[in-house]
Amino acid sequence: MEVEKMDENEWKYHGEGNQSLVVSHCQRCVVLRFLKSPPNPNKTPEEILHHLQNIVDFGKHVMKQFFGENYVHHGEIIQLPLDFVRQLCLKIQPERPECRCDKDMDTLSGYAMCLPNLTRLQTFRFADHRPILCIEIKPKCGFLPFSSHVSQEIKHKVCRYCMHQHLKVANGKWKRPSKYCPLDLFSGNKQRMHFALKSLLQEAQNNLKIFKNGELIYGCKDDQDCVSDWNELARHLKPFFFPSNGLVSGPHCTRTIVKELIHVITTALLSSTDTCRAGDMKTVPISQGRSYCEASAFNKELVRNGKHKLESSGLPRGCLLYKTLQAQMLDMLDIEGLYPLYSRVEQYLEEFPEERSTLQIDGPYNEAFYEKLLDLSLEDDGTVAFALTKVQQYRIAMTAKDCSIMIALSTCLQDECSEQRPVVLTSKSRFTFSVSVLDLDLKPYESIPHQYKLDGEIVNYYLKNVQAKDDPVMSNLFKENEDCTLVLHKV
Repeated sequence: MEVEKMDENEWKYHGEGNQSLVVSHCQRCVVLRFLKSPPNPNKTPEEILHHLQNIVDFGKHVMKQFFGENYVHHGEIIQLPLDFVRQLCLKIQPERPECRCDKDMDTLSGYAMCLPNLTRLQTFRFADHRPILCIEIKPKCGFLPFSSHVSQEIKHKVCRYCMHQHLKVANGKWKRPSKYCPLDLFSGNKQRMHFALKSLLQEAQNNLKIFKNGELIYGCKDDQDCVSDWNELARHLKPFFFPSNGLVSGPHCTRTIVKELIHVITTALLSSTDTCRAGDMKTVPISQGRSYCEASAFNKELVRNGKHKLESSGLPRGCLLYKTLQAQMLDMLDIEGLYPLYSRVEQYLEEFPEERSTLQIDGPYNEAFYEKLLDLSLEDDGTVAFALTKVQQYRIAMTAKDCSIMIALSTCLQDECSEQRPVVLTSKSRFTFSVSVLDLDLKPYESIPHQYKLDGEIVNYYLKNVQAKDDPVMSNLFKENEDCTLVLHKV
């Protein structure tokens, strides 16, 4: 694809994060990702190229090892004519949310990342001209801290996501808390997973988006109050799930379509479309942590119904949720146990600043970097090497906790399906699908103090303003412990 020969009007604003901005092509299934330039000073073209190369290398040499070849799309770096980039910037500027316009798109270096547009990912040739449905889920952290360094017992009982919801509402980011709990989604139990996905559909926040042919049709465009219109969503989805004129309108139709959607998402999340070499498996038991969050609305509903026991089916080892959870569990010390080790590294760098590159804090993210992550020892020998390994593992874990899972769906006929193509059946349709993971930029080393401070704020607010009002009976529930296992492997 020769981007420089395409008119800038063939591209449109796709979305952005804190560090980058993405545009997508109107016809082809590709996106361009540009870094943002801070107001002052601007990065040099060489620095932009180095930064982008680090992102590509990190996805290629590190995250692919955790998630698998089929799930990670690291992209490639391309150089564009500066005039094309400037015209493109002018075209998309009016489409950007006002709160994102404090940083400009990099128009000086000419470098960008070219990636597949995962909202329109069309894996199979027969689906080239068929509508594509895509569900983006940001699942967040799927386990409770098991570290002995945790100072507040509540962190062993209530997950960070559920606690953070209350602080976000208090700070005005959202108008009401979501009933979604990541531990329900990561449980592998279909009843709990269905409840979690229904909760995401009711209160999407920035954790769920649905696209049709690359266009956002459901979910928040930015941090704001999201109004869930299931009837409008059902109107978009009906041609996918009920192509014939049987089910037309009404609340029954809407509920049925949403139920079908949840079934498809659950099946895709539990599927395995990538394999790993069994000989490279390393299994290390690391905790006796519970798999239930006491604040989960699903758990509270069980209590109201007089049931105090949850079924936990567990995740299939090859599915993306399982791989995501294993990467998240590299956070073995919790931020409370990690922060003193970060301070040890910082003290060393103050004395020997020239060692920063040798320690690979800012890359290169190569196979040697990945190999160091496989040391799962928790015996602190007081060295900088031990501290740095735990810091880098924590950064990987934080990246996995904030990634997004993309499920792209296309209807297919029975004679088009084969054993090589993953297929999910509904009552009236069959879909071929692909599952991918994105937002895999390594979390900044410098963000660790912020995470430590935020963790304290989240827990303290919850203890002071939420737990004191909760029914004390809840604290006596879900006493059972379950083994948690961390599995690291190459693919």
